Amino acid sequence: MATGEAATYPPPHEDRPPSAGSGPRRFSRSNRSGRAEPENEGVAGSRPHPLGHSWTFWFDSPTAKSSQADWGSSIRPIYTFATVEEFWSVYNNLHQPSKLVVGADLHCFKNKVEPKWEDPVCANGGKWTATFSRGKSDTSWLYTLLAMVGEQFDHGEEICGAVVSVRAKQEKIALWTRDASDEATQMSIGKQWKEFLSYSPKAGFIFHDAKKLDRAARNCYTV
Repeated sequence: MATGEAATYPPPHEDRPPSAGSGPRRFSRSNRSGRAEPENEGVAGSRPHPLGHSWTFWFDSPTAKSSQADWGSSIRPIYTFATVEEFWSVYNNLHQPSKLVVGADLHCFKNKVEPKWEDPVCANGGKWTATFSRGKSDTSWLYTLLAMVGEQFDHGEEICGAVVSVRAKQEKIALWTRDASDEATQMSIGKQWKEFLSYSPKAGFIFHDAKKLDRAARNCYTV
């Protein structure tokens, strides 16, 4: 899928985000915490602001999941973006997690990295997970996206992407990384992520391999 082009098979209509908000906005360079923040200034007529990487939003609807036999086969790419302006254009037209249907998963991964354990980039990695009450993850999801695409992590090359998962009683945001065995790097990422989100509960890290073998796998690292 070409950068800046929508996929030809978007999620089912009932799960698709309606138009929301005005045109694209810019990131500020950063605030004191190192978190990228949106600015409200218009950008009409300005030159595009390229990101360090291209990124793709993916969607996994509960309707598609129920009709697919293989795990991950229902995940579909929505849009690939490579500039600040494209990010805001897409983000402003996506449902926030609190508006997604129960059972939905919305992913944002580096372009050409599929949000699956089997992807070669993700195969030896793991994920940090933060849990929220139903309808309470919207701001943290946005800050996670800003930190990723705005290259705010000290070990940004280790970031694969993130997913927000909406369930009946809670919402979870998971930050996927490349090399689960590098404890020092993973701990750095986990600590920075919590700072960006101002997230006070414990966040846990699980190796993808452990998760595949045991759905109740214990956290390998915590911050």
